[in-house]
Amino acid sequence: MDEPSSAVLKVDKIPVTDSTVGGYVALATINRPNKLNALNVDVMDSLKTLCAWVENSDEIRCLVITGAKPLPAEEGKRAKPNSFVAGADISEFVGMDSKATKIKFTDNAVESLWSLTKPTIAMIDGFALGGGCEVACSCDIRIASERSKFGTPEINLGLIPGYGATQRLVKLVGYGKTLEMVMTGEMISASEARNIGLVNHVCDHEELSDFTMNIANKIASKSVYTLKTAKRVIKAALNNTLNEGIAIEAEEFAKLFDSHDQEEGVRAFMERDTPNWRDQ
Repeated sequence: MDEPSSAVLKVDKIPVTDSTVGGYVALATINRPNKLNALNVDVMDSLKTLCAWVENSDEIRCLVITGAKPLPAEEGKRAKPNSFVAGADISEFVGMDSKATKIKFTDNAVESLWSLTKPTIAMIDGFALGGGCEVACSCDIRIASERSKFGTPEINLGLIPGYGATQRLVKLVGYGKTLEMVMTGEMISASEARNIGLVNHVCDHEELSDFTMNIANKIASKSVYTLKTAKRVIKAALNNTLNEGIAIEAEEFAKLFDSHDQEEGVRAFMERDTPNWRDQ
């Protein structure tokens, strides 16, 4: 199946650099630069289609999501800033009632991204605000340029975050910092985001792509079967007690000893060879 590109979501398949593995890293670029890549219904529908494709494609080993770079400034006008996703498209909120809103925000692409079993990385250059911050939080790893800004400014619209930030931010940065971000609506810098655990790495914007793809390739070179197990078990820590999580880990760890890739990994280690993963 070809990559599911659309007018608002450009998808590229980047070959994994480890030739023994094959397959691709999917690089998905939210493409509404004239609107700072704001999330509208077309973007959300395209992201849901993307997630289904990534989940079901044997070729795709890792997903990287980013935002389109700003277009050149028109003569006499100021250039738009860099943006990962500057939030939801507020124009779509006009006239919505609670019933329509609940449907829109329950069955949404952010949850589709969160539910993916394969590894996901948010590559952030510029604004990650509101829904953009929530898209980033729904990824497994977040890598930001030094000029990025994060925030949950929904309070300024008389709202709270609706794509999971009140829950996922607490897990990432803690109760107090989440309340501060949500209740003030103020932005934080990339360096502060790293300090509080919101992002994994911050690098120069000119190095962001290479840095991110290097990590994506490292991950994509591993057994997808084992990566899925690792992600499933680590996410179990969010919904279970410590003792329950340890029991889940022990069960999943033991099951891996019935897999081809565990046997192959041990063989390759013992023989100082490169493992030939079958993702099973």
